[in-house]
Amino acid sequence: MSSQPNNHLGETSDHALLTAHAGGDRHAFAELLRRHRDHLWQTAVRASYTPEDAADSLQEALLSAHRKAAGFRGDAEVRSWLHTIVVNACLDRIRRNKLRRTVPLSDETLPEPRYARDDFAAVEMTLIVDAALFVLPADQRTALVAVELEGYSVADAAKLLGVPEGTIKSRCSRGRRRLEEQLKSLRDGGNRQ
Repeated sequence: MSSQPNNHLGETSDHALLTAHAGGDRHAFAELLRRHRDHLWQTAVRASYTPEDAADSLQEALLSAHRKAAGFRGDAEVRSWLHTIVVNACLDRIRRNKLRRTVPLSDETLPEPRYARDDFAAVEMTLIVDAALFVLPADQRTALVAVELEGYSVADAAKLLGVPEGTIKSRCSRGRRRLEEQLKSLRDGGNRQ
C-alpha cells in the first residue's frame, strides 16, 4: 500500500476500511477512528468511573481493535464491534480496579456560587445523572447507557454486551429503580441544605 493518504477514504464504508486496514492500509484505521472517536469516547466515559479510566480503557480498546481487525467476521456493524470492544475494556478495568478503587474527595472549602444557575441547568442535570449512574453496578450502568442514552434497542444492546435480551431488560429495570432512588436521594439531600 502507498504511504500517501488515500483521498477517497472518506467515501469508503466502515467495513471496507477495516478490511483495508487488515490488508495493510496505513490510513484506513485512522479514518475509522476519525469517524467514531466521539461516540467511542462518550461510551468509555459513561462506562468508567473516572475520565482517566475512560481514557486508559479507550486506548486499550483501540489497540485491541487495531490488532484484531483481521478477525472481524462482519456479522455486525463496525461501529457496534468497536463499541463492544470499548465497553468490554471498561468493564475489564472496573474489575481490575475493584479492590483498589478510590474516590477523590471534593474541595468543600470553595463556597457555592450565589448567582442564579438557570444557564447551567442542563449541564448540572447531566452531571447529577452521571453521578447517579456511577452508583449503579457496572452491568446495570452499561445496559442503561446502551438502551437509554445511546438509543440501542434491547436486542442490539444484548448483542453488544454479549448477554440475552432478558438480561438487558432485567438490568435496565433494576438499574432504573436504583437510579430513581439515587436521584431522589440526591434531590432530597439537596433540599435539606
